[in-house]
Amino acid sequence: MKKYRFSVLIERDEDGYLVATVPALKSYYTQAKTMKELMSRIKEVLELCLQEGNT
Repeated sequence: MKKYRFSVLIERDEDGYLVATVPALKSYYTQAKTMKELMSRIKEVLELCLQEGNT
């Protein structure tokens, strides 16, 4: 299995949500209330992007 490394930018929005974006992937973002939940979502969306060949 090939391994990838991506930079992930995490910011807090005006409503208090954590928002993660991956500049290397077009239209990639996810959000959550907690860091634990955000990390899980980042991993899930990255896996989907890689399966679909969106790198």
